[in-house]
This record gives sequence, C-alpha cells and structure tokens, in this order.
Amino acid sequence: MRKVIGLLRLTRVVNSSMMGFATIIGAIIALKGTFPSPMEISLGFITAFTLTGASMVVNDYYDRLVDAVNEPDRPIPSGTISTKEALLYAAALVAIGLSAAFITSLLCLLAATISLTTSTAYNTKGKALGFVGNLMVSFCVAIPFIYGGILVRSTVEPLLLLFSLMAFLSNTGREVTKGIVDVEGDRIRSLRTVALVHGPKKAAMLAMAFYVSAVLLSPIPLILKIVTLNYLILVVVSDIGFLVSSTLLLRDFSKENARTIKRAILFCMMMGLTAFVVGVFPAIVR
Repeated sequence: MRKVIGLLRLTRVVNSSMMGFATIIGAIIALKGTFPSPMEISLGFITAFTLTGASMVVNDYYDRLVDAVNEPDRPIPSGTISTKEALLYAAALVAIGLSAAFITSLLCLLAATISLTTSTAYNTKGKALGFVGNLMVSFCVAIPFIYGGILVRSTVEPLLLLFSLMAFLSNTGREVTKGIVDVEGDRIRSLRTVALVHGPKKAAMLAMAFYVSAVLLSPIPLILKIVTLNYLILVVVSDIGFLVSSTLLLRDFSKENARTIKRAILFCMMMGLTAFVVGVFPAIVR
C-alpha cells in the first residue's frame, strides 16, 4: 500500500486529472456544447492523465537531489519509490497514454507525441532555461484543449485555437510570477528565470504584459459571434481579476505578494475556462 500511495503521489493525481478534464472541455467547446461519446471521453482522459502523470514522475526523478534537501518526504528521496521503479512507472504511463491516442486516431497520436516530447525536453533541459522553460510549460497546459478538438473533429476549431492561445498567455504570466516566488530555490539550482536574471520588478512587468495580452484577446469570440452572451458575464469577471492582479503585482513584487497573485491568477484562469464552456451552450440564453 505504501508503494501504491507513493506512485500516486508521483503521478500528482489532481494535476493529471485536471489535464484529463481539460481535454474533455476542449472537446465540448469544439462540439459547441455537445458532449463527446463515452469512448471519446475515456480515451481522451486516459491519454491526458497518463502522459501528464509520466511527466510528473520524470520531473521528480530529475529533481530528486534537490528534493532530498528541500522536500525529503517526497516518494523518491524518502526511499518509498526507487529511481528504477519511478522510471519503469513513467514508461508504463507513456505506453498507456500513447496506446490510447493511437486507438483514437493517428492525428491524436501525433499531438500526444508532440506534447510528451515537449514535457520531456522541459524536464531534462528546459527547466534550466528560465523563460524558455516557462513557454514549454504553457504549451503543455494549452495543448490538452487542442487535443480535445482533434479528438472529436479531427481538426482545430478557431474558437479552440483562440482559447488555447489565451490559456498559453495567461499561464506564461503565471509561470513568470512563480519565478518571483521560487527565486531562492531557483538560485540554488542555477535556473535562469526572469526574476533571477533581470530582477523581480521586470519579471512582474513581463507577467503583466502576458496577462493583459490574454485580456485583450477575450472580446474576440463575442465580436466574431462564436459564443453566446453568457460568455460575457464570466469573462468580464476573469478579465477584471487579471487586470487587478497585474496591477497589484507591479505595485508589490515581493515573494509573499507574488505567491498570493499566483493563486489569484489560477482562479482567473478557471473563470475564463468556465466562460468559454458556458458560452458554447446556445440553449442557455433562450
């Protein structure tokens, strides 16, 4: 049982599940409010969950020496899971995820492979590159939504592309903000984050630029009339949250405030996601 719990902790069940649900939400957006079939939901969720889980395991494998100092209770440094067991577990998750993608379609297999390659590159080399690593993480956050569209339509709807771009921009801002929070630990690991290389103030300015860029894109679905007015109510709340958070971060770019802003931005992103989902259900406005 101790081993099982250790493996589940390595997988980051909550994070991996979120990526699985993101794929389903992408499919719902692509279908304009219609739910995918049970088979499509199952295959999409399995692919996203297992590949994200594999990435989490590989991340812990490469961070094991740092975790031995900072997070000694994690599965690998605590000895609950050996490095060999962790790698075998990651390989099993990859095999399951790619198999589910292959069963779905060759296009899904291609998208899943690209996502897996990006996450592996981040864990092995990209993390040390700072801002480039931030972009890689954001790509992995955005691609499940696109995968959902490919899953049900074998193509990517313009609305889904737009939403994925907004998710990419807002998450990049959050990753830069996270660099302000983690500046001490990142210095030990010699990571070239924006906050370390250019200072927390410039990191806050860059994060704000990404948040504002996401906000500026938000009216486009309404202008193009590809969502209902329900979208407007929730996206306004999300946009205000982004703008207020950006302003507060720029005024106070301390580690403590950046941590608060990082959490607030996650809420804004969830509100934006909800706005898109609600906006594709035309029956609600009648």
